[in-house]
Amino acid sequence: MSLSYPPASIFHGSASRKAAVSMLVIGLCAPMTTFAGEPADDGSTSWALGLGVMSEQEPYTDIDRENTPLPLLEVENRYIHVFGPQIEFKLPSVDINDSQALNFGIVAEYDESGYEEGDADILDGMSDRDGGFWAGAKMEWESELFEVSAEWLADASGDSNGQRFNLGLERTWQFGEHVMLTPRVGATWQDDKYIDYYFGVRDSEARIGRPVYSGESGVSTELGVRGAYQFNSRHSVLMDVEVTSLADEIKDSPLVDRSTANAVFVGYIYSF
Repeated sequence: MSLSYPPASIFHGSASRKAAVSMLVIGLCAPMTTFAGEPADDGSTSWALGLGVMSEQEPYTDIDRENTPLPLLEVENRYIHVFGPQIEFKLPSVDINDSQALNFGIVAEYDESGYEEGDADILDGMSDRDGGFWAGAKMEWESELFEVSAEWLADASGDSNGQRFNLGLERTWQFGEHVMLTPRVGATWQDDKYIDYYFGVRDSEARIGRPVYSGESGVSTELGVRGAYQFNSRHSVLMDVEVTSLADEIKDSPLVDRSTANAVFVGYIYSF
């Protein structure tokens, strides 16, 4: 019995933005392989359904921890991969040798970042900040020792007009036929438009204790570990824990009162 993972993008970077809560849930993000199995060369499609819960602490001052139920959907074949709110259009891969390969893809996702005025006292009088659709490209370098992933995304909805770039390194250990653990490190660069939109304070929003703030580009770093237990070829449970050290440009915002954010995810998935 083989054991494999769903994409890491459901977890990557989620502690610094809200988890997506649409029907195609979980964001964001350095991919993995799939619980539904490797897609066949004949173009046949594998798919899986499940349910999870994301517990997430955003960095805004005195904002409550958010616990969100997340329905899961995965569909994959040789041409596309859909998991949660992200769809990847696969491009031809390059086999470097028997143990190394480069994978490429065009990606689009829905990201429910942002906040509403009533989410915390510090946000009273602030205009809502919306999420939206993001699109870009990604590359993965797979080897026997580890996997390196890079993903660039831009705001296609025009809310922030921002960009972000994710770089991740991870290694997977499999224990027997049932258990898999993948520790990872990563870094996320967010441009000045992104940080200013989500963490900036406009002239019209300033008040005592909340001065005007213009965000600049910055880099946040993440540490995390994913785990999976596969009972059999159909039933599996997932786990992910992540801690993000926020960029100084985010920590300096008058809307923020912490230097880190964190997220915990647990879920169940059934592969057809």
